[in-house]
Amino acid sequence: MATVFICAILIILSFLALRSTRKRLKSGCCGIDEKTVRKIKVHDRNLNHYPFETVLEIDGMTCKNCATHIENKLNSVPGVYAKVNLDKREAVVHMQQKLPEDVLFDAVSAAGYTVMKISGKNQTAERIPHNNSVQSHKV
Repeated sequence: MATVFICAILIILSFLALRSTRKRLKSGCCGIDEKTVRKIKVHDRNLNHYPFETVLEIDGMTCKNCATHIENKLNSVPGVYAKVNLDKREAVVHMQQKLPEDVLFDAVSAAGYTVMKISGKNQTAERIPHNNSVQSHKV
């Protein structure tokens, strides 16, 4: 009797896994019901107004909607103008003033993704230590 019960549970779990996999293959990572995400428009796109620049290497992006989610979160931070490149899996973040790394990490994490590395031409972001993490920040 226990064997029948265990087999029934395994069959149900297999069915759910196959259905989920088929749905993702058919419509991408963001689900079948979600439409294209609208971008938040940044009013000031003049790069001369953003003297600081940093590049975030981001893990977890698989489609254009993922990139738009991240770009929207970063652009909602005051004084930030960001562009996300899905192919390179990175975000180029232009800032009007130096921002702590945590602000950028938190914005990307709020979108549901992980910053793997942060770098820049003139190391514009400052790392404020907390819980001894050095290079990566997990969601």
